[in-house]
Parts: sequence; C-alpha cells; structure tokens
Amino acid sequence: MSRAEKLRAPRGTFDILPPDGRRRRELAGIAAELFDAAGYEPVETPIFEDTDLFARGVGETTDIVQKEMFTFEDAGGRSITLRPEGTAGVCRAYAEHGMHKLAQPVKLWYAGPYFRYEAPQAGRFRQFSQIGAEALGSDDPSIDAELILLLRDLLERAGARGVRLRLSSLGTPEARRAYSGELREYLRARESELSDDVRARLDANPLRAFDSDHPGTRSVVEGAPRLLDRLAPEDSEHLVAVCALLDDAGADYELDGTLVRGLDYYTRTVFEFTSDALGAQSGVGGGGRYDGLVEQLGGPATPGAGWAAGIERILLASERSGAPGPAPVFVALEEGEDARRGFALVRRLRAAGLGAEMEQAGRSLKGQLKHADRRGARWVVIVGSGELALRDMTSGEQRPLGDEGQLIRTVTELR
Repeated sequence: MSRAEKLRAPRGTFDILPPDGRRRRELAGIAAELFDAAGYEPVETPIFEDTDLFARGVGETTDIVQKEMFTFEDAGGRSITLRPEGTAGVCRAYAEHGMHKLAQPVKLWYAGPYFRYEAPQAGRFRQFSQIGAEALGSDDPSIDAELILLLRDLLERAGARGVRLRLSSLGTPEARRAYSGELREYLRARESELSDDVRARLDANPLRAFDSDHPGTRSVVEGAPRLLDRLAPEDSEHLVAVCALLDDAGADYELDGTLVRGLDYYTRTVFEFTSDALGAQSGVGGGGRYDGLVEQLGGPATPGAGWAAGIERILLASERSGAPGPAPVFVALEEGEDARRGFALVRRLRAAGLGAEMEQAGRSLKGQLKHADRRGARWVVIVGSGELALRDMTSGEQRPLGDEGQLIRTVTELR
C-alpha cells in the first residue's frame, strides 16, 4: 500500500475542497441571517456525549441506536458516542443549564458535524454536516409553523430544486400507544409478508413499518389504518392550526399519514422536506415536535420542536456553484523590485477593506498578469522602480499613480 493510500480519508468521510467550502460558508451565512431575524440564538454542544443520552433520547428501537452509532469506551471506562443527531444534546444542555428559567420559548440553532455508521451514498456520509433549529418551552402551533417556514426559506434561498413538504401528526404518546396496538394487530395478521426488521420490531415500534423499503412491507402498509384518522381531538386541533398558519403563508404541503420520523421522541407535528433532484433518497431535512424529550432526559416538563437539514443534501439538491470571492486587487512586482514594498501595500489595501493579493511565486511580470486574470482580479497594481501603475484588467488601460494614498482613493472610488 502506498503512503497516499495509507493517508486516504476513511470510506464514508470526505474532504471539503474549494469551491465547496465557499458554498458551505454561504449556506451557513444564509442560515445565520434567517435565524437572527427570527430570534434564534447560536448554540454548540459536544461532538461526543454519554451513550445513554442517545439510548434514552433517540430511542433504543431506532436504527440509529441499534445499528448506526459510533460508540467507544474512553480511558475512564465510560461509554461515549459520537453524536448522531443534534436535538438530544440541545435538550440535555437546556435541562443541565437551567434554561427553563429563561424567558420561554428558548430558540436555538446550530451547525456542525454528525456521525452515523451507514452505507455511504450520494450526499450521505458517515461523517456529515447538519444545520438545525430548536424551540423549547412552548406548545403553540405557531412554533411548529415558524420552524417549517424557516426550513422552507433556507432551502429556497439555497437554490434547492423540486422541493416538496410532507406533513403529518403522530399525536400524543397516549394516542400513539392506542394506535400502535391497532396497527400491531393489523401487521401480525400479515406477518409473513413483512421484512425481518419490521417483524423484529413489531412489539417495540410497529410504526417503523411505514419507513420500510421492503416491497412486501410496503404493500401491506398501503392498507393499514392511519394515525391521522385516529388523533385525539386536541391533537387534530393542533394540526389544523399549524396547517392554517402554513396556508396563510402560502406554503404548499401534502398531508401524508404514512410519514413517521426515524426517532422515537416525536409527538404531534412531524414534517419532511424532499427534493425531486435527489432521486429515491430524496430527503433534505425534517423534524417535528418532541414535547416529552426534555423531561425524559431528566429536566422539567418542557414542550419543544425542531428540525435538522443535511448540508451535503442541500448542496447536492441545489447544484449551485460557489460564488467567487471578492475580486482582489493584485499587486505585481516588476523584475528586481523589493517584495517588502508590495507586501506593505497589500496590507494597506486590506486595511482599507479591499481584497488584495500579491506575487509570491517568482513569476515574470507577464506571468503575474496572467495569474491575476485567473484569480479574477479587477485591477493590478504594478510596483516599479519608485512608481506605481494601476492596470484595469477589463479594458487593459494602465495609468500612473502618484503615491499609495492616491492608489487607495482611486481603487476605493472605482469599486
């Protein structure tokens, strides 16, 4: 094995190279602008947490906990897990730091890396990045609608194509338990047609049958009873109120009784955005309400709702190239000129708020002009023996400049 092969990134991870790095930064900037306007504050939680946090919060019957977590023992013998999702960590922080004493709801957003051991595919990696938002401390339907619209606006401004919104409700835990019994009975009567995974989880979580790609299972669930038809009155009223707010905002959505999220903590509203540009694995982001999660993690009874969206999935759905950086002023040096003067000039240009680069590879003046053109420079400052000249790279016009002060004034005015 060659040295390069030994140093290659593990399968399921990836390097972020230009211009993708700029696209990701642009997306984070869009998110920050949207969240700032809506009163959401940035939060960061640890990349690894106590394993029990996810077993209790995400759910022991989920694929994440059963199959996909990167878990290991630290030097103290404690079981540690690389975070597979963001909500459990945010809820832990909310409870641990007494955030229930703050004015409610507490609105938070975050972005960063997450980890799941699953088969790598387009836009899905074992190390991936997400943007997420959480609102804790209110069960008002307007929270649900606000979060949905924030994600819609993020996808729209990111240029994601063919975006669709699926919306449903899982009701309260009590309503879901009653429905689960009915669904379990329906599925058991057709158990031979189900996948092994669905059969193994019939007792623990029969709703996961709706997530299955197994042909026999999908055929069975087409005729299954729907939780949407069995919601308690207060749950139906909550969903109707969310839909009314989305209607008022002009949001298109599809009510889908087969929509179940892959995490056990959801209650009432659940939603998912998909993109037609992504093929069969079309999800770009989603979430819902989780009114019992903070209490389940040891905090006070606290309603909450939130979502997460995959950065790689959003960028794949948009296929928009990263916008180039600001066209720099390039400082070129005539042969034999001292680079110290050029270096000082670059610093002055940057201090004046201008993008500036200089020759640092020993090129001839002709080679420097070609390089400046490749870099997208609008102007080139040529440092000669005791004089400066400003070259317009669009017209080719070149003019002398009296001193560095005149240079700064001229470029600033032209910008």
